[in-house]
Amino acid sequence: MRVALRDIVHWRHDLTGCLHIAMAVLLGHRGLDPLEVLGAGWGFYCDPRDLRREEYFFPTPHESLLSGLAPYHPVSSRWHSPVDAEAGWREARAAVAAGRPVAVAADNYELPFRPAYQDVHTNHLIVVFGFDDEAGEALVTDPVPPRFTGPIPVGVLTAARDSGNPVAGDRDLFFTGNPIGNRWLEIEVGPGVPDFDREFVEHVLTGNRDGFTKTDAAPPVHAGLDGEARFLSSIADTLAAGDESAADDGFVVAGPTLAATALHAEWLRRAGRLLDNTRLLEAARAVDRVAHHWTAFRIAVATARTDPPRAEASVRARGRALVADHERALDLIDRAVAGR
Repeated sequence: MRVALRDIVHWRHDLTGCLHIAMAVLLGHRGLDPLEVLGAGWGFYCDPRDLRREEYFFPTPHESLLSGLAPYHPVSSRWHSPVDAEAGWREARAAVAAGRPVAVAADNYELPFRPAYQDVHTNHLIVVFGFDDEAGEALVTDPVPPRFTGPIPVGVLTAARDSGNPVAGDRDLFFTGNPIGNRWLEIEVGPGVPDFDREFVEHVLTGNRDGFTKTDAAPPVHAGLDGEARFLSSIADTLAAGDESAADDGFVVAGPTLAATALHAEWLRRAGRLLDNTRLLEAARAVDRVAHHWTAFRIAVATARTDPPRAEASVRARGRALVADHERALDLIDRAVAGR
């Protein structure tokens, strides 16, 4: 039997990673615009008790990963944890045979098309959209550079999905030590997908603003703008005490927050053009600036391991600048909504 699903989009954004990109592929297959869905939500949330060493980790209080990424759309996702590698392929293959591409967790170390092949272990996410039983191949797509779409042996994919993802030296810093476990993910799209119009744009922007300013999260959770400021300060405080574990926490949380912020800037640009609202275009540039602060912060904590106390001043200064520009961006969005 051979199956090759059609309408597989190859979407990516420079400042996102495998999580947003894989979700975009699955959403695109269902006829949804990835930017309109994934770019709407913008917030901050971090529960220090739930930080996972996965490239596709996304801190969210929502019930599912995709509903956290896209809180304004009737979409959700579900992880499956098969009992073993054989069951993992059987389940993923059955979903694809039924017409549903799936995202599968994989170790880059075992994937020949990844630059880390036979070099660095990591928790990565790719999409399976077909298979050829006679050839013993799976059809996969990974728009993350260098980008690959095509067949690979099922045995190779199985090795990547069944990997123990070991920590193997100092180069494997952030996404190892967490077995892949043959996990795979599917999405659901419900009825009532909203139109991308003025009413929806204003609803999203008001909702995001409330999320930043009206959170009721209880410690140790960091949420909203105040929680963001506390999280950034806590990373600097931990580094000042000589604890390099803060580098891991800061890097893991900053990655998905950076991606969501960058996508929201693109979403604001599209909304500004749609509504001919120059204030929204100005706000988009301001949110872009916040995204690049997250980039700088992530680099700062990633290089803090050798001398955490020395890195503290840089991390603290970048955190303060990030929050200040975030406040300015929110003010510009408020002005755009109010027509001022």
